[in-house]
Amino acid sequence: MSNPVLVCALRRINAFKVLADALKRLTQCREKPSESGSLLQTVMALTPEVTFRQAILFFTETDFVTGKTSFSNDCPKTCVPLKSICFSYLVGASQRCHAESLFSYLQTGAQILCTVLLIKPGAWSHSLARILQKLDLEKFRVVGMKHINLEPDVALGLLSSEVKQDPAVLEAHCTYLTSGTALVLCLQRPNAVKKLVDLLGPEDPKLAQALDPFLWRAQYGISTVQNGFYGSESYQRAVRDMKLFFPEGLCCTECQTLEEEEV
Repeated sequence: MSNPVLVCALRRINAFKVLADALKRLTQCREKPSESGSLLQTVMALTPEVTFRQAILFFTETDFVTGKTSFSNDCPKTCVPLKSICFSYLVGASQRCHAESLFSYLQTGAQILCTVLLIKPGAWSHSLARILQKLDLEKFRVVGMKHINLEPDVALGLLSSEVKQDPAVLEAHCTYLTSGTALVLCLQRPNAVKKLVDLLGPEDPKLAQALDPFLWRAQYGISTVQNGFYGSESYQRAVRDMKLFFPEGLCCTECQTLEEEEV
């Protein structure tokens, strides 16, 4: 108790898992690793609830507020917006400053977001009712839906950089994606992007089957090309996909996230 300690409040996507993994790597490098397995519990909070309780012990509301600046109209918004946050605005000629309360963010919990699910040709025509039922069970709300015949340039934009490195694989993906009608859904729920990515599983159906036979690509995928689904892999990608596939707008009630991204 005689030595000072450093207390940090850290924030990022998947913060608990990333920090836990980092601490595990650090403890493995120590000369005498902890045998009790409780070292992580002594240096980090393990749940959002514990985080909040510990944060109010060490920080005040003033300490726990960060400034965030976004430029209006002529500058891309690179920060993920937060819903139901206490904002204060300082409006100038060219910029708007947000002071967001992280205490309020912790109390609010998961924010309502939108993501895009594209059911590839051949997958939705035989299994649409079952897929919609799964979405309902996972608390997704469908706020946009349309049939679409993908143009080659649009199909190309959906593919990962790894796929684009192999010309033969790239051609196989583009040929399949443009071979028939796809169904595009815009889905809304708390933490929609990560939830959908977790449900879909790896792009290789065989790998998905090995991990969990209930993953959607394990159930509906045939190969790495005909794997059933495309899902927005990040929030920024989801915003791009919504603007691409639903330029006319969505049927959901407007929320802070969509307003700030001008969707």
